[in-house]
Amino acid sequence: MIQVNNLTKKYNDTAVLNIESLEIPKGQSLGLVGNNGAGKTTFFSLLLDLIQPSTGNILNNGIQVNTSEDWKPFTASFLDESFLIGYLTPEEYFYFIGDLRGQNKADVDVLLAQHEEFFNGEILKNKKYLRDLSKGNQKKVGIIATLIGNPEVIILDEPFANLDPTTVNRLKKIIKELADNPNVTVLVSSHDLQHTVEVCDRIVALNKGELVKDMLTSKETLQELELFFAV
Repeated sequence: MIQVNNLTKKYNDTAVLNIESLEIPKGQSLGLVGNNGAGKTTFFSLLLDLIQPSTGNILNNGIQVNTSEDWKPFTASFLDESFLIGYLTPEEYFYFIGDLRGQNKADVDVLLAQHEEFFNGEILKNKKYLRDLSKGNQKKVGIIATLIGNPEVIILDEPFANLDPTTVNRLKKIIKELADNPNVTVLVSSHDLQHTVEVCDRIVALNKGELVKDMLTSKETLQELELFFAV
């Protein structure tokens, strides 16, 4: 589904990402872990054509992301609150995204009803603009918006940050359900090793822009990662 070829990103001759090769098959849930500055957000930004690679490319379902927009209809993402439109209410934002993805109001309402528990009564029908919501509630809106239109690729950057423990557990349930769908490829980056291991089939670790670990999730994965990052 996603193929990375000789990908680098440099700023003023300083390499911040250098991945020679990485393949993510369709239907896999992949967790991207690493310390601050490891290159996680840079990788996602390249995958979403928000920045240009210095060398190499990324293919999403055979489409080179920085030369074509044909990958956009089946790809959804939430990196941070800059993806939101602050002067809209949550409902207005959801319907706007739905319109972009060919979903009518009724389609969107069905999806929102499925995630009432995740919203915990704090998002809908409160007549608040997105800019006035807490960071955690903004994140809830952004994450659920990625599900509109049944995308085949879902990309979430630090989805567990700024969420309370109950919401984190509810989010893990959502991600696990997505991961169980063989037609959906999920990419999650996080500093939280335990949460990421719990929801992902495969873990890729970055360190200073380099791919240093690539493993299928097992009972030993969390301990192995904790030992690696303890050094």
